[in-house]
This record gives sequence, structure tokens and C-alpha cells, in this order.
Amino acid sequence: MASNDSKQGGGFFSSIASSLQNLGNAMHKSVNGLLGYEGLEVVNPEGGTEDAAEEAQKGRWKQEERDSYWKMMQKYVGSDVTSMVTLPVLIFEPMSMLQKMAELMEYSYLLDMADECEDPYLRLVYTSSWAISVYYAMQRTWKPFNPILGETYELVNHGGIKFIAEQVSHHPPISAGHAENDHFIYDLTSKVRTKFLGNSLDIYPLGRTRVTLKRDGVVLDLVPPLSKVNNLIFGRTWVDSPGDMIMTNLTTGDKVVLYFQPCGWFGAGRYEVDGYVYNAAEEPKILMTGKWNESMSYQPCDLEGEPLPGTELKEAWRLADPPENDRFQYTHFAHKINSFDTAPKGLLASDSRLRPDRYALEKGDLSKAGSEKSRLEERQRAEKRNREVKNEKFTPKWFDLSNEVSPTPWGDLEVYQYNRNYSEHRAGIDSSDSIAEVDISTVEFNPWQYGNSDEQ
Repeated sequence: MASNDSKQGGGFFSSIASSLQNLGNAMHKSVNGLLGYEGLEVVNPEGGTEDAAEEAQKGRWKQEERDSYWKMMQKYVGSDVTSMVTLPVLIFEPMSMLQKMAELMEYSYLLDMADECEDPYLRLVYTSSWAISVYYAMQRTWKPFNPILGETYELVNHGGIKFIAEQVSHHPPISAGHAENDHFIYDLTSKVRTKFLGNSLDIYPLGRTRVTLKRDGVVLDLVPPLSKVNNLIFGRTWVDSPGDMIMTNLTTGDKVVLYFQPCGWFGAGRYEVDGYVYNAAEEPKILMTGKWNESMSYQPCDLEGEPLPGTELKEAWRLADPPENDRFQYTHFAHKINSFDTAPKGLLASDSRLRPDRYALEKGDLSKAGSEKSRLEERQRAEKRNREVKNEKFTPKWFDLSNEVSPTPWGDLEVYQYNRNYSEHRAGIDSSDSIAEVDISTVEFNPWQYGNSDEQ
């Protein structure tokens, strides 16, 4: 029987995986002494260890900027810097984290296919391929804006989906999301935790993702691997996500375990994903292989994990061709996320599209983006002071804090539950003929609980 750990089991992938594991971290090299900085590590994903000093001189920062930010950041080594440090808009993309959450909906047709599928193991092929599909977007090295407390994002006009996300907590930063169409329900509570390591950042996806397939009521749980952002200050920034992704059918006990290979010397193993779909008895039923930035394929297998005779490898998902030479490495769908074409009638004034800092950055005005970002952050602090004076707590509109605490590999998580108020709100607007058409781009961003917070 093949092990349910795709890194160590026998069968189809074992020899490849073991050789790549030996390369996994061998390419890292400290640049202590070379550059005069203590505790820095530079990683070239396309080379070996001999060019660390040369690689350190590359990237988006000028020499004086590298020196300045290293002096500012070195005191945070070992810390969670999720919302601790004020960063320049130079490293941002014109999108908030709530919008980035919605990028997982690009290939939602895979969830539709899973809901229509009779084969319980093929269901897991489609749903895990859907979960992998977002990693192409996650490799972008630009940072999304941290959502303002009370900020929202709505998405319609895509696959019959209605998507809503809300920033439900500021300290700690927690986002909640819900999407639904005729085939599935998607619920997410996301509380990212980070660890700053000098020239890299470990990102722990401390969250809970649940997908319910409507036809049979099957409930799926997703645990993704951590991500690592390399060369934050010195060298060209790049992202890797080594480790296991596990999706479990909570209804039947079946699961899929997919191993994201770490990047080795000269890019060996980078982007590669291999693993198996297992039944509740942990017997392999289907092997899966591919690259998270390209495509995923599958093939039925025997109990040793070997392909069944007479079967062939079939493609489950393939990345849509992205735009060429896009400034922010956006997909066509990412551009749709920023567009008002995917906004519903009567868009909430708290929507991320309306953020003035995001919009200024999208138009290339870094100076205005920076000043607007500072203004929003100061108003958020004024909101907090106002609540403290009034002895009030912030209450999300579209999600409620449940009594459920979900364990994750990186700590326990308090779960926010969709309260369906948004469904009622949206149904009322969609069915009304009295909602006047307005130029959405002229609506002022307003996630605020108090109208005069900026005067405090």
C-alpha cells in the first residue's frame, strides 16, 4: 500500500521526490561578509550558491533603499509583521487582500464539475485542482493592501457566483469570505500569520476553508501549505510554497494529499506538485501530477500508487493564458476583479475597488497612493479611538463570530460564520426597480462606523 505521505511513499513519484528533497534547501547561501549584513540569506531560484553576492544586488530596491529598509526591519527578525510595519506603496499592487481572496473564484467551474461528478475520487481531483489554481496568482511579489476594518468586496457576473468578503477584525487582522452559486457554497475565515527572517518571510495560512457541494451535501476541508517569500530586500523577490496541501472529504473520510516540491538548485522541482487521492482506508485511488503555475493531470492507480494498465493521464485543469508583460503579473481575471464590470448594482460604499490609494496606484500615481494610504490608516486609528471613548466594539455586518474554534497546523482559529444578511440585502437590491443608476467610480470609499471619525 502506498503511504498517504506523497513525499515518502513508494510508487510513481518516489524516486523523483526523494532526489528533489535532497536539493530542496541546498541552494541557500548567506551573504554575511559579502555585503556586510548580519543574518541575511539570498536565494537565486535559477542558480546555485556561487552567485549569491551578485543576486543580492538585483531586485526592485536601489542600494540606498536596501540599506534604509534593512536598518528599519532588522529589529523585527523573528517577529510576526502582518500589520506591524508601515510599508511604502512602491511594493504594493493595486488590490486589497479581500480582492485577492476572490481570485480563488477564477476557476470555479471546477467546483461545478465536482458537484456534478458521480465518482467521489474524481470529485477530489477537481476540487484540489481548483485549490491549486490560485497559486499562479499567489506567486506575485507585490503586496496587496491590508483591508480597512469594515472594508468589503463584492463579485458577481462570474460563473453565477455571488461573492462577499469583509474585514471583520483589525488586531489581529482577520478576513471572512463567502461565495455561492447553484453548485457549491464556499466559506473562509483567514488570519494570516507571518515570521520575518531578515531577507525572507514565512507566511502561515492560519485559516479555515470549507466547500459544500450542494447536490449531495458533501463538505470539504482544505489545509494549504505555508508560503515563503524570498529576497524581500536583497535580490529578486520570489515566492515558494513547499509542503503538503490536504483536502479532506469530511462526509466520507476520503482525502487528497498533494506535495508542493521545494525549489532546488537551478530551479529543480520548482512549481511541481505530486500526490494521490485516497479513500477512507488510506488506499490510493488516483495519482495526480502537474505544476501549480501551469496545469494538473490525473490517472487511476493501484494500491502501490502505480498507474493502472489501460489508463492514461488526463488533464483536469490548465492555466488560462495570462496577459503579456503585465506590470503587476495580473491574469485577465485579476483585472476583472478590479473592474466595475464585476460589481453588482448598488455596490457597497465599503468596497475595495473604491479605495483611493488602490485606485491611485492603479493609475500609476505613487505619491497620491502613498498619501491616501496614510490618510486611510489615520482615519482607521481615529475610528478605534472613537469606539474606545464610546466603549463600543466593532461588529461586522455580513459575518458573525461563532463559538467554533478550528485547529490548524499553526494554531487555533476563531471562526466567523456567514449570517446571510448580505443575501437578503443583495436580493432586495436586485429585485428593486427604484435603485437609481449611478457612476460607481464617483462613490466615496466608506467603511466607517462613525461619519466624523476623521475629525477626532
